[in-house]
Amino acid sequence: MPSNNLIKNALISVSDKKNIVEVAEKLIINKINLFSTGGTAQILKKNNIPVTEISDYTKFPEIMDGRVKTLHPKIMGGILGQKQKDQEIMKLYNICPIDIVIVNFYPFEKIKNIKKNDIDNVVNNIDIGGPTLVRASAKNYKNVIVIVDLDDFQSTIDSINNNTMNMEKRFNLASKAFEYTSYYEQIISQYFIEQNSLYKKTNNSLFPNEINFSFIKKQDLRYGENYHQKSSFYIEKNMCDSGTISTACQIQGKTLSYNNISDSDIALECVKQFTKPACVIVKHGNPCSVAVSHNILESYLSAYNSDPISAFGGIISFNCKLDEKTAQTIINQQFVEVIIIPEISKKAVKILQKKQNIRVLVTGKLQNNTVGLDLKKITNGLLVQEYDSHNIDYNSWSFVTKRSPTKKELKDSIFCWQVAKFVKSNAIVYGSDEITIGIGAGQMSRIYSTKLANIKVKDQGKNIIGATMASDAFFPFRDGIDEAASVGISSIIQPGGSIRDEEIIQAADEHNITMIFTKKRHFKH
Repeated sequence: MPSNNLIKNALISVSDKKNIVEVAEKLIINKINLFSTGGTAQILKKNNIPVTEISDYTKFPEIMDGRVKTLHPKIMGGILGQKQKDQEIMKLYNICPIDIVIVNFYPFEKIKNIKKNDIDNVVNNIDIGGPTLVRASAKNYKNVIVIVDLDDFQSTIDSINNNTMNMEKRFNLASKAFEYTSYYEQIISQYFIEQNSLYKKTNNSLFPNEINFSFIKKQDLRYGENYHQKSSFYIEKNMCDSGTISTACQIQGKTLSYNNISDSDIALECVKQFTKPACVIVKHGNPCSVAVSHNILESYLSAYNSDPISAFGGIISFNCKLDEKTAQTIINQQFVEVIIIPEISKKAVKILQKKQNIRVLVTGKLQNNTVGLDLKKITNGLLVQEYDSHNIDYNSWSFVTKRSPTKKELKDSIFCWQVAKFVKSNAIVYGSDEITIGIGAGQMSRIYSTKLANIKVKDQGKNIIGATMASDAFFPFRDGIDEAASVGISSIIQPGGSIRDEEIIQAADEHNITMIFTKKRHFKH
């Protein structure tokens, strides 16, 4: 590897020119000569920074509207040349060794997402020269320092000045460069797959023959599902949406664990279902209580009181700003692992700081982010599906019993159906006045999920007369209806579709229960 005092020449070719003047000035201060392409060179010249344009160096002009400018033997030779091995041939052809390459690409991803752009405009923004420069530089990392992220520039300059620009640092920058080119190729490939499916009028754009994803590490976690498992949290690259756990900012508390993040995601996505002030409390992968009210404090108290035993050590999520009074009530009332809110008042922040271990995640404005693909890793494989983002349309529901639901029963049916979507199957949700009363989750038999919900109701002395029951899938037998009727359920919402639907409807009529078929199920495994 060449010594750092032999780093003399840098090539700059950037589409995003933010901070490039400051970068160039530091290179000049370090007595490093600059070569650049036309657009970048013009900016540097305007700022009185000495720079040699590539076309002046190669004696070949930029042609074809600038599409051909860096792909020249004197440029590629300067990057790929191994300074000891290739010294004679570089001297023969007057090839200047390039020691640093600073490049970022045409903004293909941004351009393709602008709806008014047609395919020709998008394709014109596929960078050819940039990825070639980066790949060549990364390949020859022992001789060339490659920078694709300007956040790495200052530490690189410091290492050069301190004579500590060792092989490990060069290799790390090269690794980052290949990640950059790989991601760029992925988004281009995905765009062409999508466009090809439009030509063929197929759905292959959603499920192509080959699938690639790019994630970056956000943080290391305390542990995985269990203490002996190491864990890290990765998020999608170049996210722009707010209102998710992936984009949330942790403003206080211990380091998150694997389970914290998994449960927090369920809590947040569930609370997004509601427009009025809502609270969702999640424990071990399931909502244990949910409530909607006219203000955040009432929604919290209703959720907590619906199942205070399960709420202990739970994850609490709200869909509106957390205020001082609600924050104080939470820490007075229970032990909590995580609180998730779109925003928080300054006074509430100070209140929660009294309990420094509570993790507080601020998500920003909530929005529906469940578009695209839902993934589940299995051994040597990946299950891919659309998100279960079905919107409620009660006009499409069937009211199948002799008695139609009252306004209250319909309102509670909608509420319970929204909650059931986030409860592990087999799922049973009891609710009244937009508050869950009992939840039975994850049982191998639907009747036992119903019995589990009944046990919770009985143990906590809840009044369930006139409450609503939601089931994430159809009832295979009437025993679930009989069990619900035994505790006072007056309305049931379920998908329907069982071969015994007539028997199920008859059982509901016998108990004067009103029943709704949604024609959609919400299995969650």
